[in-house]
This record gives sequence, structure tokens and C-alpha cells, in this order.
Amino acid sequence: MRATISIALLFVFCALSYPAAAAAAGLQSRDSEAQSPAAESADLVELNSADKAALESLPGIGPRTAELIIEYRAKNGGFEKVEDLMNVRGIGERTFLRLRELVRVDAGAGER
Repeated sequence: MRATISIALLFVFCALSYPAAAAAAGLQSRDSEAQSPAAESADLVELNSADKAALESLPGIGPRTAELIIEYRAKNGGFEKVEDLMNVRGIGERTFLRLRELVRVDAGAGER
């Protein structure tokens, strides 16, 4: 009987503490993900107009890669789509996958 009560109390405690534990671990619900600031396009780095400092703020982009992005943009008339970022030397698929949710290309901004 005591074991049953202990297990029931443990279950209730875990169920009540889950939201707090999830918040402490950085987990979010679907509702809060949909409203996260990173998902808003205003918070994304626009590849055709970002300066060197903004590009360097991206994970895996250092000063040299930021310069290469700017050079690519100047030589090619800008980026037509986010995937064009993989055409920049030093940005492979793995780096692109880390960046694709953090960058954007305005429609028409990369027209050649």
C-alpha cells in the first residue's frame, strides 16, 4: 500500500513539475515556437544588404567568410535565394543547414 502511494505521489510530482523542467531546459511549446523572435523575418539577416558585422554575427561566419559573402554578392548581383549561399567558398551544406533559418533574401533583391 505504501509503495502504491509513493508511486502515485511521484507521478503527481513529475506531472506538476514538467512545465517548469521543460522551461528550465529551454524547451518550448509549439505556440511559443511559432511566435519566437528568430522566426520573424525582421530578425533574420538579409543576405543582399547585411554589412560585415551582421554577417559575422551568424554562427560559423568569421571575418573572412563575411568578406567572401560580400564579394559574391557584388560579383553576382546579389543572392536570388538563400540556397545560393552555398555558392560562396567556405560555406558547405553543413554550414548552410545551420544558417538557413537565420538568413533571408528579399524577393527581387538578387535580380541580375
